[in-house]
Amino acid sequence: MTATDHALELALAAARAASDKLADKIIAFDVSEQLAITDVFVLASASNDRQVKAIVDEVEDKLREIGAKPIRREGERDGRWVLIDYGEIVVHVQHEEEREFYALERLWRDCPAIELPEDVTGPAPKTS
Repeated sequence: MTATDHALELALAAARAASDKLADKIIAFDVSEQLAITDVFVLASASNDRQVKAIVDEVEDKLREIGAKPIRREGERDGRWVLIDYGEIVVHVQHEEEREFYALERLWRDCPAIELPEDVTGPAPKTS
């Protein structure tokens, strides 16, 4: 089983919204083979608590525009790691320090990465 087209659409919208608020290291994983509760994880980082909140607000606004409402949101009070659950996708917005410490990418590295457009992820690093 793979992520549904609707989940991929939501993931792209969430990633683009995070990018609009200058989130770093935006990635998405298809976790549908590993988890029965969701199809996609979207991860994004921010350099400070205020930016975490701004990214979360933008993600919720953009997804609301396309008809998606969060089932729940956790971690908002601390502003260090906010999880927004939309059922088909779960968006994790983390302060850089939490992102490094918890290393969700490492936990889910066996899941297929979802290719996001360059305007969301930024240009690929140049190799010499």
